[in-house]
Amino acid sequence: MLTFSTSLRCGDGKVSRRQWFQIGGLALGGLALPDILQAQEQSRRSSVATAPPATARTREPLKGVIMVLLPGGPTHIDSFDLKPEAPAEIRGEFRPIATNVPGIDICEHMPRLARRADKFTIIRSLVGFRDDHNLHWCTTGWESHPPMDSSPMVPGFPAGDWPSLGSILSRALGPRVVGVPVGVDLTPVDADARFILRTPPGQPGYLGVAHAGFEVQAVDRRNIMLDGLDPSRVADRRLMLSSFDNFRRQVDVGRLGDGIDIYQRQAFELLTSARLAQALDLSLEDEATRRLYGLDQSYPQEREGKHYLDHFLLARRVIEAGARCVTLAFTRWPFGRVLRGDHNWDWHRDLFPTARHTMALLDVGLSALLDDLAARRLLDDVAVVVWGEFGRTPRVNRDAGRDHWPRVCSALIAGGGLRMGQVLGSTTRWAEEPRTRPVHFRDVFATLYHRFGIDVATTQFIDLAGRPQYLVGDHRPVPELLG
Repeated sequence: MLTFSTSLRCGDGKVSRRQWFQIGGLALGGLALPDILQAQEQSRRSSVATAPPATARTREPLKGVIMVLLPGGPTHIDSFDLKPEAPAEIRGEFRPIATNVPGIDICEHMPRLARRADKFTIIRSLVGFRDDHNLHWCTTGWESHPPMDSSPMVPGFPAGDWPSLGSILSRALGPRVVGVPVGVDLTPVDADARFILRTPPGQPGYLGVAHAGFEVQAVDRRNIMLDGLDPSRVADRRLMLSSFDNFRRQVDVGRLGDGIDIYQRQAFELLTSARLAQALDLSLEDEATRRLYGLDQSYPQEREGKHYLDHFLLARRVIEAGARCVTLAFTRWPFGRVLRGDHNWDWHRDLFPTARHTMALLDVGLSALLDDLAARRLLDDVAVVVWGEFGRTPRVNRDAGRDHWPRVCSALIAGGGLRMGQVLGSTTRWAEEPRTRPVHFRDVFATLYHRFGIDVATTQFIDLAGRPQYLVGDHRPVPELLG
C-alpha cells in the first residue's frame, strides 16, 4: 500500500519517517522503497561485476530499449517469412509485398512497415523457444525457469531465476535519470494477462527486488491512497497524476525532504519527480503526434485496440524521460482467456480474418514509433525489439488456423545504432526450420548488452546460491547487426 496524505500534518505538526513512506505495494515483495534502494546499494558492493574494458567506441552506448512482446506466438509464415510459392495449405491467404529495401518482402497487411524497412532488420531464423506460452525467453533470453502458472519447470536456472533485461541494466548501469526507474513495464498485471505472459517482464531474478521493473498498471490498480483519490478510482491515470502533482507541490513549498537519509531521499525523488508522471500523461502530447499513432481514430471492432496503440506512444515518452528499458505487450484485444475469444496471437482457428486486423494495428503503432523516434533523433540511441514466444506451424490446420511451432520464428529489430535494412537468416522451403544463420535469443540479448557498453564475455553477477553467473552464457553479439 502506498499512503500519502497531502495535508502533511500530524499531532505536533511534523511528519515522521514512517508517515513519509508506506510503500509496500509500490515495490515487489512488500518492502518499502528505501529498503529496496538500500538493498540495491549493498548488492552493488557485494556482487561480482567485471567492468567492460576501456576500448575505443565508434558510437555512443544505447540510451534505451523498447521491448514489444506479441504474446500467444506470432505467425512468422504470415508476417515476415511468407512462402508464396508453397502449396495453398502452407502459404495461407496472405501475399508478400515489396519493401523500400530491394529484395525484402513482408506481409501485405503491413504496408507502413514495408515503407520503412530501411529502419529495421528482420531475423527469420530465431531459435531458443519451447512449446509453452511463456515470455521468459523473450524477457530474459533463457529457456530454463522454475515452475510457473501453467508452465512446467525447465531445469538449469540459477538460484533465484534469471533476471530480465531491464533488471540487468539496473544492476550494471543504474538509473539514467534521477526519479525515473531503469525498467518500466507497461504490460497488464491482471490475472488474465499474467496467465498469458507467465513471466513478469520486469522480473529481477537472482538480482533481487531492488532491480525489479516498475509496473505502471500495478500502480494504477493497487490500493493507493492519495488526496482526493480513493481505491475505486485509481484506474484513472489522470486522477493519479493529479494527486502526485498536489503532493509534489506541497513538498517543494515546505522543504519537507530535508533530513531524510540517502535511501529515503532516493525513494522521495522517485515518487515526487515530475518526469515519470508527465511521461505517463498522454494529455500532454500534441494532436499531431496522437494522429501519428492513430489515436485520433475510433476502432469499433477492436474492443480496446486503441488502448494498446497508446502503449507505443507511452513507451517513447517513458524512454525519452530517462528509462533504460520499457516493455509493452501488443494484442488486438484486451488480454483474456481463449474461452472468451481473446486469443491474442495464439490463432489455432480462423487465423486469417483475425490476423488482418491485428497486423494492421501493429503496422500503425510500430511504424509510428519508428517515425517518432527518428523525428526526435532517438532512433540511433534506442533499440526496438519485436517478438513472441514461438512461431506457428507451416501447415494450416482444419480449423483454418496454425498451431504452436517452437522450431523457428521471426523477429524485428530496429534502431539502436545497429545495422538496418537487412534480413538475417532464412528458413527451409516451408518455414519449418532455420536453413541459414540460426540466431538465438541470447545472441540478441548479447548484442543489446554490447550496445549498452556491457561486456557479456566478462560480466558476472552472483546468484542466490553465491555462484557467479554470466549474462548470456557463451552467446555473443551478432556481428551482422554491429557491422
